[in-house]
Amino acid sequence: MSDATIRAATAGDDAALLAIDSATWSAFTSPAPPPPPEVPFFDRGIAPEDVLVAVEDGAVVGYAAIGPSIPVPSNAHVMMVRSLAVDPAHQGRGIGRRLVHAAVAEARARGARRLRLRVLGPNDGALRVYEACGFAVEGVLREEFLLDGRYVDDVLMALTLSDEGAA
Repeated sequence: MSDATIRAATAGDDAALLAIDSATWSAFTSPAPPPPPEVPFFDRGIAPEDVLVAVEDGAVVGYAAIGPSIPVPSNAHVMMVRSLAVDPAHQGRGIGRRLVHAAVAEARARGARRLRLRVLGPNDGALRVYEACGFAVEGVLREEFLLDGRYVDDVLMALTLSDEGAA
């Protein structure tokens, strides 16, 4: 188990987050092209206040980014895990789960009723982490992406944070 601490990101974490993205990107972790290394992490539509980082021995070793699911008032009660990544040298030690739990706590603190995410079908490690943190599969978009010559499912998962206001 890791001794990593979780904290809010700062603009000074940009280079470390870029390095983690570079080390973890593959066609089976993201349907998007690899992030361009010359574009700062926080210039990609993610603000520091929406990122939680895992820090171990003074170094950022992972992150979770959250944000609105759909930017319309009728969906304001739903947040989304936009991305989650742990440096490969630090994987398998519970950091991903700790980041997911921190993202859940942050979404609750922001008043979210639900937290949802998308994960590619072949990403077994991420699926196991999310399931261990209480997320359930709510749908599968079969063969949604063509990645490296292979059709890949897009798995939709969610966690109910509060039943407040349920019909």
